Amino acid sequence: MAEPPEPQSPRKRQKLASPVGSNELHNETSTAALGQKFSAQNSTPHSAVDMQLKKETEVGITEFVNPYLPGFRGMLKKRYTDFLVNEILPSGQVLHLDNLKVPPPRGQQSARNAQTEKGLSAPVEQPRNTQNESAQPSPPQPAEKQTADHVKSHGNIKGDPKAFQLSSEDEELLSSFFGAEVAQSIMALHREILKRPNAKPKELGDVKSAIVSDRELRGKIHQAVRRIFSSRLETSTDDDGVITISTGSTRNGWGTRANGGGQDRQPQQKGKLGWQDLGGEYLHFTLYKENKDTMEVISYLARQLKMRPQSFQFAGTKDRRGVTVQRVSVYRVHADRLVGLNRTLRGAKIGGYEYQQHGLELGELTGNEFVISLRDCDFPKLEASTPDKALDSASTLVEQAVRQLSSKGFINYYGLQRFGTFTTRTDTIGLKMLQGNFQGAVDAILDFSPEALAAAQDPLRAMVSDDLISSDDKARAHALHAFKKTGKMHPAIDDLPRKFSAEASITRHLGGGDRGKDYLGALQTIPRNLRLMYVHAYQSLVWNFAAGERWKRYGGQVVEGDLVLVSEHKEKIDPEQKPDSVDADGEIVIHPAVYDSAASAEDMFTRARALSKEEAASGLYSVFDVVLPTPGYDILYPANDMSEFYKTFMASERGGGLDPHDMRRKWKDVSLSGSYRKILGCPGNCSFEVKSYVREDEQFVETDLQKIERRGKASLEGDTAPGPSQSDLETEKTAKLAVVLKLQLGSSQYATMALRELMKLGGVKTYKPDFGGGR
Repeated sequence: MAEPPEPQSPRKRQKLASPVGSNELHNETSTAALGQKFSAQNSTPHSAVDMQLKKETEVGITEFVNPYLPGFRGMLKKRYTDFLVNEILPSGQVLHLDNLKVPPPRGQQSARNAQTEKGLSAPVEQPRNTQNESAQPSPPQPAEKQTADHVKSHGNIKGDPKAFQLSSEDEELLSSFFGAEVAQSIMALHREILKRPNAKPKELGDVKSAIVSDRELRGKIHQAVRRIFSSRLETSTDDDGVITISTGSTRNGWGTRANGGGQDRQPQQKGKLGWQDLGGEYLHFTLYKENKDTMEVISYLARQLKMRPQSFQFAGTKDRRGVTVQRVSVYRVHADRLVGLNRTLRGAKIGGYEYQQHGLELGELTGNEFVISLRDCDFPKLEASTPDKALDSASTLVEQAVRQLSSKGFINYYGLQRFGTFTTRTDTIGLKMLQGNFQGAVDAILDFSPEALAAAQDPLRAMVSDDLISSDDKARAHALHAFKKTGKMHPAIDDLPRKFSAEASITRHLGGGDRGKDYLGALQTIPRNLRLMYVHAYQSLVWNFAAGERWKRYGGQVVEGDLVLVSEHKEKIDPEQKPDSVDADGEIVIHPAVYDSAASAEDMFTRARALSKEEAASGLYSVFDVVLPTPGYDILYPANDMSEFYKTFMASERGGGLDPHDMRRKWKDVSLSGSYRKILGCPGNCSFEVKSYVREDEQFVETDLQKIERRGKASLEGDTAPGPSQSDLETEKTAKLAVVLKLQLGSSQYATMALRELMKLGGVKTYKPDFGGGR
């Protein structure tokens, strides 16, 4: 690890160098038949290996980058503190919960304190542009845009559409972001808002962009729209990257409804500090949680603040069984309202408060840092004559495996959790939705296992059964069985645990009124993010099979027709492929200079191109650059035989008889545009420790909250060196080894797939606590 720990139990530590060049990657493939080899090497029961192999094979997870390196076996998530996840911010900084205090009530006060600490006597209050304040109703904008030119071009509108004049520069900027047609629609929406300041947002409608996959570009777009239209328009991004431009629900303090007279003024509360003096209208804070779902904590915060959960924004959800740290934002809430909730929060804490101009967007993170403790580790051919030799031998094996993982990466499969945990997988539901079989999709969502129903109906039998079924799963099976039997919403909806929102939505719709056969309507009542999860799971299934097939055919080679992202390799384009200087009629074509516009058309969307034979052989591209598409109507398929594989697989029974070139549907939510995903993932900053331990409850890594509590205790009692741990006192009795692995992954990469490559088939065994089933 980065810092040497206090004296504890015997261990071996190793920090690995950065990944080596990708040219060392060899053409290595594997097949599912290697399962027998791995089960023989490891002590995992053969039936357990077969079950894991079956699950992975069903969703296309079949290949290893280096199948010949011996793996090892270990228990994952035996304790939730064995799985630590910290977001990596767009700046590259790893997020930690470092304090629980409320920030100073005034921005000026914090600056004054900073000056005092430095011994400076100069005044700290920043000069203010009074002309800009009186003319602009919006909060402070980015520094480069906060100029008098903005005031001059927009004027003091006071709800008069004729008074609003869009500068030519801003009009060109909107066109470069959205295209001329969408830009005109946005401006028309804004004119309508000015004409009808009292109209409800739903009455005015919205405008949707094409897919914008570049997260950095989306941030620029959000800022530009807020600045240009003085926050009268707000933007949001869905899971596909489509930006929706709509009316600001609060008008940010402007218009007749907001202030009674249509006068422009800063959005601030009477007798209280204005939001812009605090730093912005959005309060950002760090959420630390233990063994809880993200939405579980967010829902609790929303109830306590008497708000809707939708008021909170975050970059992504985090695992339940683990200790996770992530950033959250909420609109117009003071920090002192949140800080008091720490007293009642169970298994969670919030802190690190900061006011900012904008909220968080989905996907607004670089990735995640994982610290994973693998317990009860077994190693093939381990030299275990003495504890020290066992540690040395295990450390050598793990070092070799981690070094290979760091340099050669892992196949970037979508993990098993992408496909659900019930009898009917989520990709099966998505396929039925894409086929237009809405009744089949509903039936699949409401499916349950006979074992869960039997356990619910006969608790005594369940107690002696070897199958561990959670109380939530039993309640779900019982409720859905009652609904299928009666067709009525009650009592099924009363018995269904709250967390099963899709099942509850369908039950309410079909069981209420005369809607028993309205299956499409029932699916449409499911929260949109959950609906999209089903069809995205089908896309993930196709991608997994395509990635495995591509690796079996070509391994680590770059071949003609492989796809790479345009935005990542602009400097490698052959000059002969650059735009012509004259058109077909011989007229000179004037191309814009590099910095003539804020964003080019290529920058707006994630685009890929196929490599020529010469480019593939040039050595300028590696397999780490190669991407494969998820099926959709707005992507490019590889210009080689992999394109035919997509057609063959999707047309097969397993693929559902679909056409990869016909992915548009009348129902927009299942009309898939597609995306691109790197074939290989490569973890960064890998390090590991091999540790011996005796006590099953021994914790190997300190959490952020424990660090805060330790600092607080040290300040009260004095910092004293820790005494020897129980494991140190019983070294001679040590019978178990653990591996603590630290690595960083991209935002869409699965730690379980990295562990699969590291430990090989059957190596990762996920701990299942008593009655700990569920989703």
